[in-house]
Amino acid sequence: MSIDLTDPELLKDPFTAYSRVREQGGLARGVIPGVAPVWLATRYDDVKLVMGDARFVNDVANVPGMDAPNVTEQILLAMGIPPAYLVYLRSGMNDSDGADHARLRKLVTRAFTVRRVAELRPRMAEIAERLLDELPGDDVVDLLAHFAYPLPIMVICELVGIPEPDRARWRHWSATLAKGMGPDMGGALRGLVDHVGELIELRRAEPADDLLSALVRAQDDDRLSDVELVTLVLNLVVAGHETTAHLIANGTAALLTHPDQLTLLRDDPALLPRAVHELMRWCGPALGTRLRYATEDVDFDGTLVRKGEAVLPVLVGANHDPRVYDRPERLDLTRDPDRRRETHVGFGHGPHYCLGAALARQEGEVAFAALLRRFPDLALAVDPGDLVRGPNPGTWQLAALPVRLSADT
Repeated sequence: MSIDLTDPELLKDPFTAYSRVREQGGLARGVIPGVAPVWLATRYDDVKLVMGDARFVNDVANVPGMDAPNVTEQILLAMGIPPAYLVYLRSGMNDSDGADHARLRKLVTRAFTVRRVAELRPRMAEIAERLLDELPGDDVVDLLAHFAYPLPIMVICELVGIPEPDRARWRHWSATLAKGMGPDMGGALRGLVDHVGELIELRRAEPADDLLSALVRAQDDDRLSDVELVTLVLNLVVAGHETTAHLIANGTAALLTHPDQLTLLRDDPALLPRAVHELMRWCGPALGTRLRYATEDVDFDGTLVRKGEAVLPVLVGANHDPRVYDRPERLDLTRDPDRRRETHVGFGHGPHYCLGAALARQEGEVAFAALLRRFPDLALAVDPGDLVRGPNPGTWQLAALPVRLSADT
């Protein structure tokens, strides 16, 4: 079976489309115009194996003894990334393996300790309340543009150390890259790279209590190259912004279209942590994760993935797998009450598990709590079928979230 990953029907309803692929055989071939075919892993066990098994690597250069095509690079070029800037998207934690990955990850882990994330919660709540205070007084408000989108960029920029006057530019650049392709991709990446370079020089002269200053100190200890430093900052800000923004937007839309679940959460705010997990499983923004390359031939229940071939772990297929979840198509905020661990793969799995997962979950909890408390009559302003999705084939994201804040508007 061959799946066109840019097919409008797949992008319109990836949950149904990938579920169909999953139940027809688990592994399928995915194609993108101008890019070498990849394998699609859609079943829960297969997805976790690809993300957690040492026989799969993120960097094709780590496939021993062969010169395999770099499909990730082909995709980035097809998206409009200038060749000279590819290095800044291919030199970070997401594209490294083994000791190199462990070295880079250790340098930024300090920013995402349980204590550091917990200490950010009051500031998150303050930012959320301010954004809600500043919502336009119109009959219909775009909650994505005015709340879900600015909240995480403000939080992650504060954590990393992006000066407040520069955050509007970062929001614009991040949003451009998140579209997935287009003529503005190169300009956005150039803007980010150049500005990070300026900030590095500023922090070298005037250190502060932020992650960027810590990374500059690490570079001065000869543990971090110039390109690695820039790439780490880009990864943290862009990834920390987009995923959380669309988790909040998708989750809000899901709650507003499932009044029984919305009532449960309003009646019992203690459900919030479980609710965020279930929303991440049911409508998480990442449809798939980074490509993995097989370092040897691997058999998937009769389908052979050969050494050097690329596999795309399809998170949405795994998170809706009936082999793991009872009635996976149903949104259920009380799902798995006795489980103490995260079962979904919305934040990945294995060595590359999302470093900012705890931060994203906490931002989701803060955002949903503030929304439900401030606007008890919050409702969609359009029919659910009229919500418009963004064009990125790797992300389930809204183009806008039009809502009415009260029953009187």
